[in-house]
Amino acid sequence: MSSKAFSSALSGIDADIVTVETDISRGLFCFNIVGLPDKSVDEAKSRVNSAIKNSGFEYPKKNNQKIIVNLAPAYLKKEGPSYDLPIAISYLAASEQINPDLKSTIIIGELSLDGNVRPIIGALAIVAAAKVKNFKTVILPADNFREANLISGIQLIPARTLIECVEYLTEGKIPPMPEVNAAAGKNPEDDEYDFGYIKGQEHIKRALEIAAAGNHNILLSGPPGSGKTMLAKAFISILPDMTEDEIIETTKIYSAAGELVSEGAIIKRPFRSPHHSASHIALIGGGKHAQPGEITLAHNGVLFLTVVPQMKH
Repeated sequence: MSSKAFSSALSGIDADIVTVETDISRGLFCFNIVGLPDKSVDEAKSRVNSAIKNSGFEYPKKNNQKIIVNLAPAYLKKEGPSYDLPIAISYLAASEQINPDLKSTIIIGELSLDGNVRPIIGALAIVAAAKVKNFKTVILPADNFREANLISGIQLIPARTLIECVEYLTEGKIPPMPEVNAAAGKNPEDDEYDFGYIKGQEHIKRALEIAAAGNHNILLSGPPGSGKTMLAKAFISILPDMTEDEIIETTKIYSAAGELVSEGAIIKRPFRSPHHSASHIALIGGGKHAQPGEITLAHNGVLFLTVVPQMKH
C-alpha cells in the first residue's frame, strides 16, 4: 500500500513544499529513500525505525517488506533531519496502522530514537511557505512553536513525541500549547549599552542621531579606546522599534541560520560585528550548504565593520 504526506525543504531563508510518498510491497526487507537526499536524510531510516518501535507501533524492520520513500520533487536537494517525522507518519499510514487525513497538513520534525521530537532550523520559513500554499495546519516540534507563532492565519500543532502527532492525526487530540513569552528574544546585554548613559562625545552622538533618523551609514574614526564600539552598540537603543514585518523577516533569517534558540522571535534589532579576518563566505553567506552571512544577519539592525582598512574583501 502507498501513502502521501507533506513536508518542506529549506532553500536559503525560504522553503519549498515536499511530498513524502511511501510505498510498501512484499519482498526481502529493504528501506530506501530517494529524491536527492543527503546523508542526514538517508540516516532517517535508522531513526524512524527505532522511534516507531519505541513508540509501540510495528516498525519497518519487523517484517520482510520493501519500503520506498520518495521525496518529491526529485530535483530539489533534501538536507537535514526535518523529514524524520513525516516519513514516520507516512510509513504508519502506508502500513495501515493509522488512517489520517494528510491533504492539508505540513509535518516537520527530527525524531530521537525514543520517539521524542527534536527542534529543527528554518521552522518559521516553512510555516510561512505552508500558509502561502494554502495548507491549513503545520505539525512541528514544540520547541519551534514560539518562532512559528509569528505567522498568523494557520493552525500550529506542537508535537513533543511521535505518539502526540499520531493522536492528533487520528483522534484530533491537540497537545498542550507552549507558553509564548511576549518578551522573548530580549538579550540581557541590551540594557548595558544605552545612548542615555554616554556622557560627552556630543558631536559623535549628534552624528549618530542624524544617521538613525535618516537611515544612513556612518564612519567612526579615532584611536583605540575612544569609544567607537561602545557608541556603535548604543546606536541600537535610538533606532525605532522593529515593525511586525521586520520581526518576521529577521527571525526567519536567524531561524534559517540555526541561530535561534528557544527564545523565539527576534524583537530587538540585531548588532553584528564580524572580525576583520572573516572570510567572504562568512560575510556574505554561501558555502556548500548555503547559509546567511554576517551582512544578512545584520538585516534590519546594525553591521559594525571594525578595522575596515585591514579587511581583505
